[in-house]
Amino acid sequence: MTELGPHPAVAAVRAAVRAALADLEPGDRVLVACSGGADSTALAAATAFEARRRGWQAGGITVDHGLQPGSAEHAERVAALLRELGLSPVEIATVSVSGAGGPEAAARRARYAALDAAASRHAARTILLGHTRDDQAETVLLGLARGSGARSLAGMPAQSADGRYRRPLLTLDRSVTREACAAAGLPVWEDPHNDDPTYTRVRVRQRVLPVLERELGPGVAAALARTADLLRADADALDLWADQAYAECVVGPESDSTRVVLEVARLASLPAAVRRRVLRRAARRAGSPATDLFAYHVTAVEALVTDWRGQAWIDLPGRVRVGRREGRLWFVRTATAADDASKDQVMSARVTDGRVTGNGEASGDGVGASPPHSR
Repeated sequence: MTELGPHPAVAAVRAAVRAALADLEPGDRVLVACSGGADSTALAAATAFEARRRGWQAGGITVDHGLQPGSAEHAERVAALLRELGLSPVEIATVSVSGAGGPEAAARRARYAALDAAASRHAARTILLGHTRDDQAETVLLGLARGSGARSLAGMPAQSADGRYRRPLLTLDRSVTREACAAAGLPVWEDPHNDDPTYTRVRVRQRVLPVLERELGPGVAAALARTADLLRADADALDLWADQAYAECVVGPESDSTRVVLEVARLASLPAAVRRRVLRRAARRAGSPATDLFAYHVTAVEALVTDWRGQAWIDLPGRVRVGRREGRLWFVRTATAADDASKDQVMSARVTDGRVTGNGEASGDGVGASPPHSR
């Protein structure tokens, strides 16, 4: 009698894992991040199956954010399931969620910090995440609502730049992972946060996408994910161009770990999309956190290049201040408010020589003495 193959959904998830990990060698270690939901549970089961066949060392990790009653007990149940699937080692990472940006952003930071630590501790080549095509579509819609640029609209990459994180399921719909779990008899945890309309992503999932599917026809989620793929290719090309442009714009002798100096003339000659990437990179190099640096910050800095009128210093997140002096753009990180005032005095002295007007605005290509916070 011919043995029947796996359920189509189970086979699809396994195939996605094989494709995502095609470069792994026998003995390579991989970790699966699992919350107990359908997506990550299906991913964990498929990874355990493929690891046995291909000689990978597959472990699992579940993160307890401590945000819900009984979260510790739930984490223990998920860990037990991962062990039953054959993953080893399996660990629970208990994190403290706090910080700026709201609970979602804080939880994400804590989660990725725990995953990074686990990868280093176990010498894992990669960590697998259970995001699906539906998650990608939601990400693109959220980016559109915020008026984001191409990089944000490109959504989540299948693999991070350093290869540490991979998302094998981005080509599959959420319905496939649910079918796979049902076919394999795997328990699925329903996260109450996934039904809480307080969260913007939940409203997109439950209200916006269904309306789009109903009014525009089926396949909207797949189309949005495809748009993300196309935009990612464009964004990657622009980033490569910006890498080269940054090297040409930066003034090496004047730049260090807390200061970046760029040539204004070279910046002005660049296409806007490339110039903004260079400016964003300079701000980050000087110490402005990427998570807090928004388009309006970059637009304000760009005006120092394209619409120069003797503007005062511009304050960026991370205590980075930007000013223009003698044909150069200075990104300077300050440690204290006193440093802000001191830097203003020093930089003003370097550009005055009778050229600063009485109201603090510099004539010509100088920088006016601005208050510490002039955003």
